[in-house]
Amino acid sequence: MKLLHVVPTYLPAVRYGGPIYSVHGLCRALAHRGHAVKVFTTNVDGAGVSDVPVGVPVVMDGVEVTYFATGLGRRLYRSPDMWRVLSDQIGQFDVAHLHSVFLWPTTAGAAAARRAKIPYVLSPRGMLVPELIQRKSRIAKSLWIRAFERRNVAAAASVHVTSEIEAHDLARLAVATQRVAMIPNGVDMPPDALLQKKQDREGGRSKAMPVVLCLGRVSWKKGIDRLIRAMAQVPQGRLVIAGGDDEGHVAELRAVAAECGMTHRVEFLGEIAWARKWELLEQAEVFALASHSENFGIAVLEAMSCGVPVIVTPEVGLAKVVAETGAGLVAGGRAEEFGMALSRLLSDPQLRRDMGRVGRSVAQERFGWASIARSMEDVYMQILPKTRVR
Repeated sequence: MKLLHVVPTYLPAVRYGGPIYSVHGLCRALAHRGHAVKVFTTNVDGAGVSDVPVGVPVVMDGVEVTYFATGLGRRLYRSPDMWRVLSDQIGQFDVAHLHSVFLWPTTAGAAAARRAKIPYVLSPRGMLVPELIQRKSRIAKSLWIRAFERRNVAAAASVHVTSEIEAHDLARLAVATQRVAMIPNGVDMPPDALLQKKQDREGGRSKAMPVVLCLGRVSWKKGIDRLIRAMAQVPQGRLVIAGGDDEGHVAELRAVAAECGMTHRVEFLGEIAWARKWELLEQAEVFALASHSENFGIAVLEAMSCGVPVIVTPEVGLAKVVAETGAGLVAGGRAEEFGMALSRLLSDPQLRRDMGRVGRSVAQERFGWASIARSMEDVYMQILPKTRVR
């Protein structure tokens, strides 16, 4: 099949967190299965732009990526050049796959696909959550839904969600859908050398200040303030927070740490490189995510793949998998409850090892990209008009 993926941002703009890795992981796996995969995206990277050529296809892991510059309306990733190419070329594809909502590329891709009568899949990527809409830019997002998103969702041949939580959130919005496909994100397994290093160090490392890691974009919805307060309930351990701060949230979190007497036990690393992510996971005793809302939780899955036990709130999409498999603990976001879960794992090395082994096995067997790509391929085949099967 000839597949077009439209996404506001793409590698190397890793500051935008899990979706950047997830979309590329899916595209790469689909290309590996023999499909012709192209990506249309922008070169936006925070306040600046990525160091990539504009308007010229770049091959990345078998995926042909074209970056477009934005124009007026940069905050919505509006790109007149992308629209011109979309309008001209979308008819060449069998299926379009649009990632995100509330942003211009999704609406442009949906409009172009409808005009060319090309079926499209829409992946909201956790952005269609009623509470998030109410809390942030409620009026603007409500107007956008009425003007664009209801039609974009209703006209999608399939809406792709990554977890039961995301499916439930979509249903609560009462937006008409033709079909909903639940396919989780996949995970890149860590290098074997990293796993061996982790095993070698477990017996000899100092346990005086074990590391609790929170990895991902720093945002209010991640509940990092709740995590800091929970760590204050735990006499041992150091909390390491790694991720970009596009929302300017770190200053507030530092104030929370000071209020809790935790300044000396909380470290903010800021945005980190891909290799550094694996190093941090190798050094961590526990991975913790106290999110208010998380449609999936790719960083949780990455921790599991490294054999790190996880603690998550019920609002994290992977919480059900964590609870059912025993890859970690699920705890409420209140400081006392989440703190008790942290204490339990930090005080029991054998439990951490057991949960870590389970998590790695689950990540490898259930969330490998080859399996995820096959499932998504099935969705594409189901929505593809029989006359366009190639």
